Amino acid sequence: MTGVLLDAVKDTLATMPWLLGIYIALEFLENRSESFLGEKISHKPAVGPFLGSLLGCLPQCGFSVIAATLYTRRCISMGTLIAVFVSTSDEAIPVILAQHDKASLVLWLLLTKVSLATIAGYMINLIFHQKILKPPHSPHAPVIPEGGHRYCDCHAHGREIPRWKAFFLFPLKHTFKVLFFIFLVSLAIGLLTAKFGETGLERIFFSGTLFQPLIATLIGLIPNCAVSVAITQVYLKGGITFGSAIAGLSASGGLGLLVLLKENQDHKENALIIGLLVLVSLTAGILLNLFL
Repeated sequence: MTGVLLDAVKDTLATMPWLLGIYIALEFLENRSESFLGEKISHKPAVGPFLGSLLGCLPQCGFSVIAATLYTRRCISMGTLIAVFVSTSDEAIPVILAQHDKASLVLWLLLTKVSLATIAGYMINLIFHQKILKPPHSPHAPVIPEGGHRYCDCHAHGREIPRWKAFFLFPLKHTFKVLFFIFLVSLAIGLLTAKFGETGLERIFFSGTLFQPLIATLIGLIPNCAVSVAITQVYLKGGITFGSAIAGLSASGGLGLLVLLKENQDHKENALIIGLLVLVSLTAGILLNLFL
């Protein structure tokens, strides 16, 4: 027990400086580029899914929130929205990058998710023939109104927040929050491995069955950064396959799903979008498990 606890603490602390540096850089990028990114996909149905898949793979879930807001205003198509949701990985990329010996996995994750998101986005647009109804305007203004704030699950983003908070305090708080989740998952995996062994761990996570990508997909729908951290850590520890990790992270649209459910009053449409997200994620997970 003591050895497992020490290993979990050691693994967690080793990622701290990397995570903090990554989150400071991401906070700077997010504060500087949200309006620009929103404009890039608004009222561009021909290239929307492709651009959405590229922009959606930026770490954290801020862009999925923007995309959900743009969709409720009919500035983007359903295919573009799904492309953003599928490519969003929330905390997965920072968590992998923080373990620098496994950082090369980020390339495969991004290539897989961008390809999947682009294909899914165009197919959904083709099937549903959905039109963008409203004329061009400033699509990002309602997301962060003048003098206002947009809240994620850990802090606020806005024009009037002091720089020392935006670029140091908030990344530091975010780092400790993610470190806490990393520690819990690492400890749990360590205890399970110590008790049941590698073979028992595979049975616990339904290795080699269709249940693994299905469970990962359903867990991924939970709108909280802890979910993407958990899925990523379990994958890095060998508990689930790459295909199952892709299934869970593709379904993990972060707070974008909450914004969609709150702002879009068409509940049947919301159910359809969630159903399509599950279908795309689960299908991708099953196929990747079969062929990799």
